Amino acid sequence: MNRFLFCTLLLLNFASAGEPAKVDFATHIAPIVHSKCSMCHRQGQPGPFELLSYDDVRERGLTIQAVIHDRYMPPWKPVNEDVEFAHDRRLTKAEIRLIDEWIDAEMPAGDLSRVKAPDYSSGWALGKPDAILKMNGRFMVPASGRDVYRSFVFEADFPEDKWVKAVELRPTARGAVHHALFFVDTSGEARSRDGQDGKAGLSGMSFLRQGGDRQRGSLRTRSGSSSTSGVRGLGGYVPGAMPNKLPGDLALPLPKGGDIVMQTHFHPSGKVEYEQAELALYFADRPPARQIVPIQLPPLFGRLAGIDVPAGESDFEIRESFTLPVDVEAVQISGHAHYICREMELTATLPGGTKIDMLSIDDWDLDWQDNYQFREPVMLPAGTRLDARLMYDNSAENPENPHSPPRRIKWGRESTDEMGSVTLQVVAKRSSDRIKLQQATRQLITRSFSKAVPRGTDRARGGNIRGQILDGRLIQLLDRNKDGKLQKTEIPQRLQERFLSIGDTNNDNVIDEQEIKRALSALGGTR
Repeated sequence: MNRFLFCTLLLLNFASAGEPAKVDFATHIAPIVHSKCSMCHRQGQPGPFELLSYDDVRERGLTIQAVIHDRYMPPWKPVNEDVEFAHDRRLTKAEIRLIDEWIDAEMPAGDLSRVKAPDYSSGWALGKPDAILKMNGRFMVPASGRDVYRSFVFEADFPEDKWVKAVELRPTARGAVHHALFFVDTSGEARSRDGQDGKAGLSGMSFLRQGGDRQRGSLRTRSGSSSTSGVRGLGGYVPGAMPNKLPGDLALPLPKGGDIVMQTHFHPSGKVEYEQAELALYFADRPPARQIVPIQLPPLFGRLAGIDVPAGESDFEIRESFTLPVDVEAVQISGHAHYICREMELTATLPGGTKIDMLSIDDWDLDWQDNYQFREPVMLPAGTRLDARLMYDNSAENPENPHSPPRRIKWGRESTDEMGSVTLQVVAKRSSDRIKLQQATRQLITRSFSKAVPRGTDRARGGNIRGQILDGRLIQLLDRNKDGKLQKTEIPQRLQERFLSIGDTNNDNVIDEQEIKRALSALGGTR
């Protein structure tokens, strides 16, 4: 062969071998979209449009490119790298580069016969549920006005104890639901009060009493069965967050005969909406070997942490610490705050001094709060100090500030108020240590209350107000008209704001006996 021809063919072969493979939808883009986008972007889910087919994605190609470079999508707020999270939706640099190359190549389809979208035939993100409950009644959310706080009943009434791996909410008033929390009611109280004011549900967010008789740690249900867990929460819902099943054998108790109550915060959307949600339940086959204990810092969503942010202040902070009394395994972590929160973090400092960033969010967004499950449980030994920090920006430069010009913002339940905490869900490494851990978390609440209402406050009106609250004698002390309730005018002026924020759970400027009892329950009982 001619030497020149041989060299030419050799160079052509090298060039061909070095050419990058052409990027197409079927081979490269569909797997990214279906693993990171489609679970939200499909019918009945929060995404405003579908991203299932080639045509869906091609039509939105330039929009997709813009939002992934801005890191607005897929929504994922943690920036810490000391721990690995399960179900991490962040796109890698390589995935973003592939999408760029595909769009630059004018979005070729490839062999679409190879593309198989995820099976969402059940309509639920976690697949076919073990049970679906429907909310009692239909509630109208007004188009405008103050935020609405309402609790709704889902009659579960299972004939045997259940253990819940996950719950998934399908609201009908999607545009108005700010967030929701799920609780077990074994007393039947919520069901008996449901609709008494002529509307579906119960007014306010604090229907819960003790829900049955607590006897030596057991929760007695209507049917007489008992659960020794004492765990009453079943998780929550915020728009944009995706439900996940608890890892391993972990599950939460739903005693037989119990109902599920959804405490719901609505923010009017500008149009009348109607809520009659469905709740999907996913069960474990057997009770878990260990039970989850939540550690919330600061407790009570920061109600006692002194959240009072002056107008214009850009770096207002609250902090809370807690030292683990026993060895634990951290399972998942979440945060909650409103609009002016900008940063949120929780670090764990081990006894030897090693520090682990458990959660770090440097650009908090109320619309994208989520529950972050660790890929593997994080081992934290006894003596580990947990430190939470939340920073608030109440300046005009904060684009998320709900007020223009800025106004003083204090703790409150309205969207335009503030609150804040980070919650770490853990299990005691040894089952026998769970009670000790739970006692320590209750003591944390009591200490926070002590800071908010110092000992010796207002001695002129009959002694230690904090002691009177914890002993249940506050109403007798201040109730001048003897109606069994505390009117706002009966509370010393300098204590009104503090006491109402702690005890007035239905925002009627009155603290009644049941609200005092609920506050005592939250504080872990009397002294």
